[in-house]
Amino acid sequence: MSPIVSQNVSSNNDSSTPYFQHSLELIAGEFSTATAPSSTLGQLLQHVGDTRKEATGDQTSVHELLVDISEPRPIPFVLSFNNLTYSVKVPRKMALPGFFRWSGGTAAADAALVGNPLATGDSYFTRTKMLLNDISGEARDGEILAVLGASGSGKSTLIDALANRIARGSLKGNVTLNGEALESRMLKVISAYVMQDDLLFPMLTVEETLMFAAEFRLPRTLSKSKKKMRVQVLIDQLGLRNAAKTIIGDEGHRGVSGGERRRVSIGIDIIHDPIILFLDEPTSGLDSTSAFMVVKVLQRIAQSGSIVVMSIHQPSYRILGLLDRLIFLSRGRTVYSGSPTNLPLYFSEFGHPIPENENKTEFALDLIRELEGSPGGTKSLVEFNKSWQSMKHTRDSEPDQLGLSLKEAISASISRGKLVSGATNDINSSSMVPTFANPFWKEMVVLSKRSILNSKRMPELFGIRLTAVLVTGSILATVFWQLDNSPKGVQERLGFFAFAMSTTYYTCADALPVFLQERYIFMRETAYNAYRRLSYVISNALVALPGLIFLSFAFAMATFWAVGLDGGLSGFLFYFLIMFASFWSGSSFVTFLSGVVPHVMLGYTIVVAILAYFLLFSGFFINRDRIPGYWIWFHYLSLVKYPYETVLRNEFENPSKCLVRGIQIFDNSPLGEIPSAMKVRLLQSVSKSLGVRITRSTCMTTGLDILKQEGITDLSKWNCLLITVAWGFLFRILFYFSLLLGSKNKRS
Repeated sequence: MSPIVSQNVSSNNDSSTPYFQHSLELIAGEFSTATAPSSTLGQLLQHVGDTRKEATGDQTSVHELLVDISEPRPIPFVLSFNNLTYSVKVPRKMALPGFFRWSGGTAAADAALVGNPLATGDSYFTRTKMLLNDISGEARDGEILAVLGASGSGKSTLIDALANRIARGSLKGNVTLNGEALESRMLKVISAYVMQDDLLFPMLTVEETLMFAAEFRLPRTLSKSKKKMRVQVLIDQLGLRNAAKTIIGDEGHRGVSGGERRRVSIGIDIIHDPIILFLDEPTSGLDSTSAFMVVKVLQRIAQSGSIVVMSIHQPSYRILGLLDRLIFLSRGRTVYSGSPTNLPLYFSEFGHPIPENENKTEFALDLIRELEGSPGGTKSLVEFNKSWQSMKHTRDSEPDQLGLSLKEAISASISRGKLVSGATNDINSSSMVPTFANPFWKEMVVLSKRSILNSKRMPELFGIRLTAVLVTGSILATVFWQLDNSPKGVQERLGFFAFAMSTTYYTCADALPVFLQERYIFMRETAYNAYRRLSYVISNALVALPGLIFLSFAFAMATFWAVGLDGGLSGFLFYFLIMFASFWSGSSFVTFLSGVVPHVMLGYTIVVAILAYFLLFSGFFINRDRIPGYWIWFHYLSLVKYPYETVLRNEFENPSKCLVRGIQIFDNSPLGEIPSAMKVRLLQSVSKSLGVRITRSTCMTTGLDILKQEGITDLSKWNCLLITVAWGFLFRILFYFSLLLGSKNKRS
């Protein structure tokens, strides 16, 4: 049996995928009935595909299920990097006496003391730290390039440099694919970057996580069934069949193991079968068995025609056998570059032979660490590596057999089965590789579906928010129960409205951690164009709307009739609209802050403080006419101002509604405690003085008078409602720009 078939049979023997079992049966039958003993594996797989198409009518190409890696083929991709240099400015550590010597000494003394930092572009307060220093090498498809070194040696920095995660102006040197410079847009589409941390939604299952990744990264032209088939094959390839229906899990929910989480993280980035795969320490935090399984998966990915570049701290003996090329770094400089099999000869010629039974990489890393602590550092090993590389190139020099341009190589890769996010194999097409795999509306649908599924799996989050709204509404309803139309009732209504409006905004603060928890998932997905940022912003708003409508209706039902507000059914409906507009603008405001503030506690502090200022300048505590001119701008920026004025207009705008009659004008004054008979006589005296007849039933104050007293004369209630809604849209737009500017995910 061919090695590739044997490997797939042994590794996936327990697979429950119906199509996979059917494929194995076809392969077995094909071996038994083959007429030509010299049939190649490629011909065999082609016949299997034809047989499957006849049996099922599915036109999925067989490359999505099995990849022939046994037959020799030309290497179409070579990722080369030359003279990569990257430095950053860091604060200079200096003792206080040394500072005084600098500031008070002569220039010559300063130069002798600090090595004349200004001459090298340093300052007395900062110094230049070299993270990468003239790093060169190459990675080929079908192979794994591993970057090794101690902590702080520059492993992750080199991976970031190759993955275009460092600003081009800061990185010196060049990175090419098949001799051609890589554009940022092209690299985003044909590559994937797996971060060191497993950034996954905890309540989604393994299968759902990979399926959503397929919806984002695979083109819309691929049918749903083919995407599902791609996911099932990937689950088998990653060895996740037994965990396919298990949720990812987190601290509060039991889920998959650490090794399985890491393989899921790899899977979501290779779902579209990228040409280049970058990984930052994929074995970090895993036991030896899990780490070996992860690297074994990476070897299969490489053998399917991908370039795999990874950093790794200290590989075991078994993992070392899976690696094809190594680069050892020491403080940003290359101390070895080549095959693992050449390590013994390299260190033997350097004068430090590797003992026979010792792990090669452990010996190399220990020696490098020992040299770093010596006076001369690793300079001797760096120089030896340069001479070794020059001799090796002289010995092994041979003509380049590639002869493929980048477009030709991509076209050949697509023809061989690479999906590459919906790319075409038309090398004459200027848009051979599209920026995004799916249209705008498709991204919105998938993002909304994922958000709704996450919310359904954690109903306690919405339940807590609903409980808070109902409890607050019930307390307000019982405290302000059936307010009457009196001067005291008017003041109590004003207090109720101010507290109710501010409560709607404060209860929106729970939206703050939602995006903060998703921030790094969002950055990972958008960094390589899984979807547009605008799609995320709009879907985030659409998913939030049903919950806001329900909360608004619940609060309105709990308070409107219990408090005794005016307007009947039409008044209730408008009151409900005000509540919804308030929840909408408050939720949008908090969502915007979550895009700006990186930490939950800091975000809560800012939200509480700003909402307190909004309430202060809303017009309840101090009328607009009494606010100092230098603070009046904050009054118009207050989010609470507009819904507060809206509910007041909804309550008091009826000109026929009387709120103060006859002797009630003495209420809320020192005369309010005198007997009613005395109030009547006082009222008669006032009538005679004014020449106007005033009785007990004479209306002294209407709702319009209350509005004038509160300084609410500028805007109608509908204008206030529209402004409140507009605030919500404005903050959603600002949220979009915060994502656009704050999620570059690049080093400066």
